[in-house]
Amino acid sequence: MKLKYNSDQRKEYLNMTDHIGRNWLHVFKGNSEFYSAAYWDLFTGIWRQDRPVRKTDALKFMQAIKSAQTAGKYLETAITQGLLREEDNPKDARSKLVALSPEMRSRLDEFFDLAVGELRKANAAVVSHGTCPDEP
Repeated sequence: MKLKYNSDQRKEYLNMTDHIGRNWLHVFKGNSEFYSAAYWDLFTGIWRQDRPVRKTDALKFMQAIKSAQTAGKYLETAITQGLLREEDNPKDARSKLVALSPEMRSRLDEFFDLAVGELRKANAAVVSHGTCPDEP
């Protein structure tokens, strides 16, 4: 396979992910307990939905966690810490809904603003390090 980007350009990608990772940790006010792929999948999955989701669907967002029981522990920790809120499902009394707390929604909105900014800076840096293919 012919490589499209030079080493300096690929390093800019790593710089970007480092900055985004630090910003992700800031979302949780330095609490490294939430600095994991499972929480990334959980919170970004719920954020994408932009509405409360069934608890069982939220568990499925954590793709790397194969055990529903383990995924449930992550979910319960997020609820206990006030990052997610749990409510009754008005359409099905047998299930519960979970949603981002208003503060968590705000924190994630700010995080994604910063992440898009990092993406834009990284793009400019990649371009500054040499030619780029017409198609990404």
